[in-house]
Amino acid sequence: LDNRRENTDMFAYGIKRFVTGLAKKVLLANTIGQVWTQLSAMEVSSMSVVGTWIGALAFTFQIYFDFSAYSDMAIGLGQMLGFKFLENFDYPYISKSITEFWRRWHISLTTWFREYVYIPLGGNRRGRGKTIRNLAIVWLLTGIWHGASWNFLLWGLYFLLFMLLERFVFPSLLQKLPHVVRHLYTLVVVFLGWGLFAIDDISRVGAYFSACFGL
Repeated sequence: LDNRRENTDMFAYGIKRFVTGLAKKVLLANTIGQVWTQLSAMEVSSMSVVGTWIGALAFTFQIYFDFSAYSDMAIGLGQMLGFKFLENFDYPYISKSITEFWRRWHISLTTWFREYVYIPLGGNRRGRGKTIRNLAIVWLLTGIWHGASWNFLLWGLYFLLFMLLERFVFPSLLQKLPHVVRHLYTLVVVFLGWGLFAIDDISRVGAYFSACFGL
């Protein structure tokens, strides 16, 4: 607060950044979100495979444009008032692994959990068993942080599973795969994860995933 500085260049950039975020929210997030709203209101039994994937794709972009929009607006307001806030998103959907995705998505949240939960618990410095325990605690808390609902808890465990697989089961295999395959794998995992995140009625989750694969 004591070292805050204001100038016309920062204020002008702040206006530009705020308007960009507002446009993302109003023109993109809200519009794309209508597709997911309409599809998710349908009975799962009446949804086609294509319909479920279109719905997942719509929510995937809705949540990105929504989250990155309020981040842009916060950064813009900060610039207008003389504060420089860190970037919160770094093109997450170009990621080639789930680990990379969570380095690029909602950076302030993942950084907070790393600095104030994962590292104080010991991080990865005390053997595989303690590392798995620490990651499990972080992802359980990440799920609960989003809301007091079973689907958020399952969502946290879902991404924990893939983080553990990438770190301990097939780290070298993943690196050897072509970039396009790694990218496709990441997108599919993220798409399905957002479906789990979006459906708060736990009784519908299994039916939705079954519909995704035509079961």
